[in-house]
Amino acid sequence: MNFVRGGICFLLAFSVLAFGGVEVWSGAVVEIGAAVLLVTWAIVTWSEADAKIQWNPLNWPILALVGIGLLQLVFHRTAYAYLTRTEIVKFSAYAVLFFLTAQVFRQRPDLTKLVWFLILLGFGVSLFGIVQHFTTTSKIYWYRELPLGGDLFGPYVNRNHFAGFVELVAPVGLSLMAFRGVRRDLFPLATLLTIIPVSALILSGSRGGIVSFAFELGVLALLVRSRKSREGPRMAAVGIVALAAVALILWIGAGKAIERFSTLPSGDTSLARRGTMVRASAEIVRDHPIFGAGLGTIVAVYPRYETYYDGRVVEHVHNDYMEGLAETGIVGGLCGLAFLTLLYMQARGDFEAEQGHFSRAIHAGAIVAVSGLLLHSFVDFNLHIPSNALLFLVQCHLATCTPLPSESPRQRTRRRSHDDAEVAV
Repeated sequence: MNFVRGGICFLLAFSVLAFGGVEVWSGAVVEIGAAVLLVTWAIVTWSEADAKIQWNPLNWPILALVGIGLLQLVFHRTAYAYLTRTEIVKFSAYAVLFFLTAQVFRQRPDLTKLVWFLILLGFGVSLFGIVQHFTTTSKIYWYRELPLGGDLFGPYVNRNHFAGFVELVAPVGLSLMAFRGVRRDLFPLATLLTIIPVSALILSGSRGGIVSFAFELGVLALLVRSRKSREGPRMAAVGIVALAAVALILWIGAGKAIERFSTLPSGDTSLARRGTMVRASAEIVRDHPIFGAGLGTIVAVYPRYETYYDGRVVEHVHNDYMEGLAETGIVGGLCGLAFLTLLYMQARGDFEAEQGHFSRAIHAGAIVAVSGLLLHSFVDFNLHIPSNALLFLVQCHLATCTPLPSESPRQRTRRRSHDDAEVAV
């Protein structure tokens, strides 16, 4: 299964680095890659006599959304069949990768690798974003022009979507430190790798991102408080990271960060404009209440409900919830509600279960990450950015994965000896 694990990590990193996976070619790579990994997993599983399939209840609402799209096509309840077919393929790839993640990332060694992959991905992309921010403001990777404009940060065309990326990866390192999920000798490394993404988030100047990250810190504090009397988590470590991130911003240049936060860039969307989008979406829901206007059709349907014309094409309405209701109606809204209900019910039970520090840390970090992005989704459309949607689903898996018991002293000694042997080789 190492090929499947590596393939999932590759697709996650690729989708982030390929401008968030928003272009046709990058989306095609993710969809084809998901199909290849599914076939590979099926062949390997078929050849193993004792193979077990791990079914996450969250699969049902995801599959239900794909089913809604199919029904819209069959009964001609979509305003643009081609867009709905395209969205069905995309959602199917999401469903496949979420399913495969639950199959191949179950044991402690595999979860450890996934967690450190997310931490390193967040560090690498954030460091690149900081360097690019101070060397160019108009080209991604110093060569890719944005013909339609944008407010780029890192590999993302929109700084708010970069902020959504950090909201999904930064809580991993924070929770490991807060819940003692990392060895003491690795604590300084985890701190460094977490400071950079937090600093990049502040430097990006995304209002929604900074507010959502502050909310994440509040959620993490509540989770720490709920276990403090029994396990002694250390919220002070999180405070050190936050202060260090602010200090780094002051050192590299607070002026630009304050300027980005205090002014509205020409390519950004004002709150008033977002309000008109939400009202227009509500009108779409009123006209298509049951099954919506069609999965993925907001770009085609919205112009008929436009009340504020500024010469720009509205591809998304800066509110994931209203866009979902406009495209899938009440039925889709119930699927989304079922997904969130199942997610938080299972995540709460898994977090409170008896388990080791590392296991509780990854559950806490995942709860914090999904909560922050769900708040940000009220004013943006991060869940419609493929890379962020995939990372969100990975965090949903981590929030609901089976709790792991504490390692015995003998197991810890054996694992450390094994790591030392690998380093020596």
